[in-house]
Amino acid sequence: MSHNELGTFLRTWREAVTPAEVGLPTGPRRRTPGLRRAELATLAGVSVEYLTRLEQGRDRNPSPQVLGALADALNLSLRDRVLLRRLTKEAEGGDPLVCAAAPPLGRAARPTVQAVLDRLEPAPAAVINWIGDVIAHTDGYARLFGPLGLFDAEPPNLLRHLFTDPRARTAYPDWSRVADELVARLRHGVPLRDPYLAELAEELTVTAGAEFADRYAALAVTPRSVGSQQVEHPEAGPLRLLHETLALPDDGQHMVVHLPADDATAAALDRLAGRRPGALRAVDRAG
Repeated sequence: MSHNELGTFLRTWREAVTPAEVGLPTGPRRRTPGLRRAELATLAGVSVEYLTRLEQGRDRNPSPQVLGALADALNLSLRDRVLLRRLTKEAEGGDPLVCAAAPPLGRAARPTVQAVLDRLEPAPAAVINWIGDVIAHTDGYARLFGPLGLFDAEPPNLLRHLFTDPRARTAYPDWSRVADELVARLRHGVPLRDPYLAELAEELTVTAGAEFADRYAALAVTPRSVGSQQVEHPEAGPLRLLHETLALPDDGQHMVVHLPADDATAAALDRLAGRRPGALRAVDRAG
């Protein structure tokens, strides 16, 4: 194997991407159909000298922001972004961040919390830990979000799904607002200097690029505990949902309960559950 796989990866992709693919004019005097270093550096917002050091293996520690910018400039797929991040980790000779002093990340709901979830059926409800992992849920939640692809990954994570699964773009007509709110909750609900947050943020900065990184770097507003959401569901059609977010003390977890905002949504959720109409009733938001 090459001792400079990160540099080889970047150079190979730079030479494979044509100027037309990234919106640059194609001049008559080009030795290669790919991008020049100066062109990629300009697109990614880095210096030519720094890009040269990366390609030559003289710098093997680019920041997640630089990796995300390069991935955006090269139009890398999610799979290739994940590979780029892995090659960077291997070049650094390090592993994901670990901190012995950090509080343990909850991977399961307490039995009493699970009992509450059980009693919320058939409503879509879930327990989420502080980095967005879905650690417990009702069957109604799985029926609602399973067809959107949320449970295709293990563990299911709201942020990874929203920012890296193309199906999320189709499912949420107001995708940008949903993204703003999820990142705001991430920023405000995580312990200080938490290594799990740092690892997730680094990963998404590379795999999702500027759309995540810019939101994460911004001074996020305080997340709302109540709100509404529109979902274009592949099986149930258009849905209008209200949600309540309930903090669970001591665990760094919260419970989210989704409720139908109109009768059509209530009927659609009943059909998803295979129940007769009326198991779920629309909630009057003004009531």
